[in-house]
Amino acid sequence: MTSTTQTRRDVRLRRAITPWLYLLPWLVGAVLFTVGPALLGLVMSFSNWNLLFPVSWVGLDNYEEMITDDYRFWMSLRITGFYLILSVPVYLVVGLSAALLLNQRVWGIRMFRTILFLPSVLSGVAVAVLWMLLLSGENGAVNTVLRNLGVENPPQWFTDPSWAVPAIVIVGLWGVLGSGAIIYLAGLQNISPAMYEAAMIDGAGAWRRFRSITIPLLTPTLFFMLLISIIGAFQVFDTAFTISGGRGGDGLRFYLIYLWEAGFRDGRLGYAAALSMVLFLIGTVIVLILLKTQDRWVHYEDEGA
Repeated sequence: MTSTTQTRRDVRLRRAITPWLYLLPWLVGAVLFTVGPALLGLVMSFSNWNLLFPVSWVGLDNYEEMITDDYRFWMSLRITGFYLILSVPVYLVVGLSAALLLNQRVWGIRMFRTILFLPSVLSGVAVAVLWMLLLSGENGAVNTVLRNLGVENPPQWFTDPSWAVPAIVIVGLWGVLGSGAIIYLAGLQNISPAMYEAAMIDGAGAWRRFRSITIPLLTPTLFFMLLISIIGAFQVFDTAFTISGGRGGDGLRFYLIYLWEAGFRDGRLGYAAALSMVLFLIGTVIVLILLKTQDRWVHYEDEGA
């Protein structure tokens, strides 16, 4: 009896330990490459570290300087916030619209989906170089077309601060029409056709079906896309960095570009770490608010089960 009890305990112990053994490589990697650097960055944010002189502890001085005496911090925050407010609704609407077109059952639609997705695999630098040529203020193809249409003074897309952020939003549409539309398409195809058939039998038109069936059942996908769109807005770097030539400027100094300037151009690694902590705090607060309020508008099919 004692031997049987011991065997059962060994089996339960192995069952409890085995999942953690499989997770161990990931846990070690998370500690070494995510949690560890994050904690180091937090400690660095309270120091004056520039790699040339000994590290000195400055407490909250970096944060105080950032808030009270750094106009570039507020400028980068304003530019990033403007990009977030402008890009997220546009990307959500454009991505969903493209997915609705890709969800049609017509001949050759699979090939068209593939073609539409292909640009999404290009690197951000390659896309930036392409759009620099298209949106060049003097010789760009877009401004050439606008002049031919009678626009005397077309926008100086990337050099005019008032047009720089909208131009980056236009560049970002490249990826939304590919990877974003595919995610929406997956959500659309998870909706049962029987629900649309029942609605049509009841006399519901196309708009009513879209408003009463498609949107409510697509809210989990919309919520996911909203989250990654907001996170992506805070991570704008490679495209703006390439277009600006690494200088940022008053129109393209996004938050990550200013963080890079502080850390690698000015050599103020401690201050750059403080900037990263503020960005992490802002992003965390926004994500937590969305997670807290999702029950009010996100609907899952199995909620009533």
